[in-house]
Formats: sequence, structure tokens, C-alpha cells
Amino acid sequence: MNEEIMYHIGLPTSVKAKYAILPGDPGRVPKIAAYLDRPRELGFNREFRTWAGELCGETVLVTSTGIGGPSASIAMEELIRLGVDTFVRVGTCGGMNEKVCAGDVVIATGAIRMEGTSREYLPIEFPAVADFGLTRNLVDGARALEVPYHTGVVQCKDSFYGQHSPQSMPNSAELLRKWDAWIAGGCLASEMESAAIFSVAAARNVRAAALFHVVWNQTRRDKFGDHSESHDTDRAIRVAMEGLKLTVSGDKKAE
Repeated sequence: MNEEIMYHIGLPTSVKAKYAILPGDPGRVPKIAAYLDRPRELGFNREFRTWAGELCGETVLVTSTGIGGPSASIAMEELIRLGVDTFVRVGTCGGMNEKVCAGDVVIATGAIRMEGTSREYLPIEFPAVADFGLTRNLVDGARALEVPYHTGVVQCKDSFYGQHSPQSMPNSAELLRKWDAWIAGGCLASEMESAAIFSVAAARNVRAAALFHVVWNQTRRDKFGDHSESHDTDRAIRVAMEGLKLTVSGDKKAE
């Protein structure tokens, strides 16, 4: 019998797993998989690179999604066809709230849907929120590792340079007005995938959570002259692994 090969991620239907970690950068996949037992590469097609390993006796896939919601939703849809029902997004972000510092971890409880992918799944009135149990385990993981973390809403966008160079855009007035409103509402950080990931999870009845390594914070730069940057994502990866370990253990106890 011929196996079906997932069109974009390039994996056959013989690959079976319940859990997946979703970084954006293909180069980060082996680094994450190294925290698993028996890590091995399964495939690499376009931006979608997948390694597999074991955690608490369960197979975990690590699949890169590239940048943005469209490719993240593609990866999720095809991984769901392979049996994945639990997703943890591990990425990077730019801080927005002045209390968020470079090197901190942001654990998203929900996302502002300033992007397009989620609108093809659910009406804009439907909130993009993370799975509570999975998010709670990420928080417990951060606490156990004594990692500085923040929980709350993040802003999810499609245009990287819409954030970083809003004054250069013909739509600058709207971008700047909304940015100020989001900060006033306590938004923690800006990134590019979570709204789509949370919306796909809701539409497909699976679990998803997201956490981010803070690279820098332009609010702190503008307000305090803080130009700190952090590019080592290891802290966020360790939190993701600890949270997923708690999730897998909890699932086994519930069986």
C-alpha cells in the first residue's frame, strides 16, 4: 500500500505522534530535539524541518513553520492528520510592555488577531486564546526552572516591518494608533504566529500554547534608553520542555 505523503511538511502517514513543538527557524529544530531522547531527523521540505524524539515514553515531533501564520497553519493542519493533538509554539518576540526585558520569557494567554490567517478559520469576534491546562504547565515549568516570565496577551501581526518601521508605511497613522492602544491595554509583546496557531487549534479541537524568548523591547528603548538584546533561546526551550513533560505525565495519569 502506498503511503500518503503530507504535501508541505513531507512526512508520511506512518509517522505518528500526539505532541509537537513548533519553532519558526529550521535551524533551531536540532537544538530543541537535543532535549529529547533518541533525537533523529525525519524530513526537511521548504521551511518545514522535522525531527522526532521521545519524552516520558511518548513520541514528540519538532517541526519548524517558517515565519508567519500561513505556514504555521499549514504545518498544524498536516501534523493533525498524523495524529498530533497538542502543540507548543516556541519562538521569539519583541517586548512591548515596559516590564518585559530582553531575555525574559513571555507565555501567551491570548493573541491580538492583527493578521489574516485566523480570519479564514473563525470570525474576528472569536478570541484567539491558548489552552488553559497546557499554558498552566508552561507557567509551572518556568517557575520550576526559576526563569523570569510574564503571562498575558501578545500582538500577532503579518508585517515585520509594519512594527519596526511604521512611520514608513502609508498606513502609519493607524499602525501607530493601534500600537499605543495595545500597550495601554497591557499587551506584553509582538510576534507573528500565535493568533493563527490558537485559531487553528480551536477550529480543529486540539490543544495549543505558545511561549516566546524576548529579543528586545522597543518601548524600553524609547522610554529608558535600554538597548539590551538577547538571542539565546535556550531558556525558552527549557521552559517548553518542562511544560510539555508535565503535560505528557498528566495525560498518562488521566488515561
